Amino acid sequence: MYLTVSARTGNVSLQMSQPLGEKIKELRLKLDISLRELARRIKISAPFLSDIELGRRFPSADVLHALAKALEVSPEELAENDPRSPLSDLKRLAQENPSWAVAFRKVAEQSKDGKLTPEEMIRRLTKRKG
Repeated sequence: MYLTVSARTGNVSLQMSQPLGEKIKELRLKLDISLRELARRIKISAPFLSDIELGRRFPSADVLHALAKALEVSPEELAENDPRSPLSDLKRLAQENPSWAVAFRKVAEQSKDGKLTPEEMIRRLTKRKG
């Protein structure tokens, strides 16, 4: 998921990026490489690669780099589809400042109750003052 803000209009939109596993599978198929062959090339098991493609597991940084090289894309392109980075940032913020943990909890509660959507939260956070 990523946020875009138009510099000209100030409009905010939330867009879903393709999940990491789907992106890997798409690139693999585009290059006409079998799952087993790609796993062999980057020295991981086929079941592990299958779990990555299905979104059950996530690759380490080393495996992500090997996948990027084998799939002829940059590691950054693959990392754009990896949800763990934003989650680890949120966790770090909550650990460093308990007020963030309270804020995240409130957002989660309002989200569960249907009182807050991601788009509404972004709109509130990016609302221009003045």
